[in-house]
Amino acid sequence: MGLAPSQADMTDGVEFWHGAERQGWLMKQGDVIKTWRRRWFVLKDGKLFWFLSEHVTPASQTRGVIDVGKCLSVKGAEDAINRAFGFELSTRGDTKYFIADSAKEKEEWINSLGRAVVRHSRALIDDTDEDPY
Repeated sequence: MGLAPSQADMTDGVEFWHGAERQGWLMKQGDVIKTWRRRWFVLKDGKLFWFLSEHVTPASQTRGVIDVGKCLSVKGAEDAINRAFGFELSTRGDTKYFIADSAKEKEEWINSLGRAVVRHSRALIDDTDEDPY
């Protein structure tokens, strides 16, 4: 039993196994044990998923997911984590740290995530804010 979300709850119906906006290897810092682990990341439909393997299929088990629409910022974080090619993705309650393989990869991830943040947070605002006039 337990309160862990189901695979369907985590993926929110996103078909993460094809048509990704961006995908690739990143190092991610663990949430509890602060070690760095290499994971395969897939950005699609406002969600950032991670997996143990780059061979992602409909049966692949997600290791985690971030709703990018709830993120407030994405920016370089070399100084914060004291690692080259580091960046962070922040929500109101949490900040996740990542390390790319190169400066180019870092910038491409920051740009892709930044566009997704703007696109999906704007969609949330458009859905909830009605023009009073």
